[in-house]
Amino acid sequence: MDSSDLNVIRALQDWVRAGGRGHLVTVVKTWGSSPRPAGSLLAVGGPGHLMGSVSGGCVEDDLVARLRSGQVASERPERVVYGVSREEGERFGLPCGGTLELVCESIDDAEALEPVRQALEQRRAVCRELDLNTGTTRLLPAQPHTAACRLQDSRLRKVFGPQWQLIIIGAAELSRCIAQLAQALDYHVVVCDPRADYAATWDVPGTELVAGLPDDLIRARVSDERSAIITLTHDPRVDDMALIEALESPAFYVGALGSRRTTDARLERLRQLDVPATALARLHAPIGLPIGSHAPMEIAVAIAAELIAARNNALGGARDRLADPAARKAASAA
Repeated sequence: MDSSDLNVIRALQDWVRAGGRGHLVTVVKTWGSSPRPAGSLLAVGGPGHLMGSVSGGCVEDDLVARLRSGQVASERPERVVYGVSREEGERFGLPCGGTLELVCESIDDAEALEPVRQALEQRRAVCRELDLNTGTTRLLPAQPHTAACRLQDSRLRKVFGPQWQLIIIGAAELSRCIAQLAQALDYHVVVCDPRADYAATWDVPGTELVAGLPDDLIRARVSDERSAIITLTHDPRVDDMALIEALESPAFYVGALGSRRTTDARLERLRQLDVPATALARLHAPIGLPIGSHAPMEIAVAIAAELIAARNNALGGARDRLADPAARKAASAA
């Protein structure tokens, strides 16, 4: 499954190459509650041609109508802000206190987007800079830990990074549930299982199956912080091999399925294999947020929720709220 950014870029190129033109809309900044984060993209073509999302609902309906009628960004890029007043927020259905700043640009050259498309397909990061005064663009090296999107001095810089990647070790029923959820969360899912019987039954569309050794896969494929790795086989010969490599990788999340007793035994085995304490401290186990899950899809939801929290640097707060009855009550009332 391709990333949402890649789908937007490809759609724009297809529309322009077919003789049309399109618009690229980027979320630059949000205040208060907002449905989509900064850096989100929307491609707008002719009738029936939309890809991506910057808000949904009435905001996008209004924006698309203005773009197609030439009221916005007909010649040069243009900033558009929704939700400045309470009345406007209510009119467009923005969440309470939500304000949305967008940059809209006309796209009539498909080849100008080709380097961005290639970078996304090759899991490379690239920064695209747009001059709002002239409409010219240029590509810059993407610096580590930079904001996904930034507007400064009439220059919009949007980082197109590698698609989020989830490597699942084990091809059983739980893996299927996790893979389906992860694809909906914009992950490219790679499933690795050296056990022939399990690999032969894998059938989730849009995922990639590797029947080799997990440590070889992790060494070859995990080169950045936009990767997560989870082990699910319950077979120490498979899981431990993967974890030794995963815990030394730059992956933002490494998790392992199992009870507390299983986790303690696993940690002891890894210590005996000279895995450093600093690496062991990175392991999320037992995997998943504690939401009382039992069935495979329930467990998958708990794991997906933990991935979301870790990706958004909110894992500690999520666990605290789940453990605190008063916090849970306040969150449900918000």
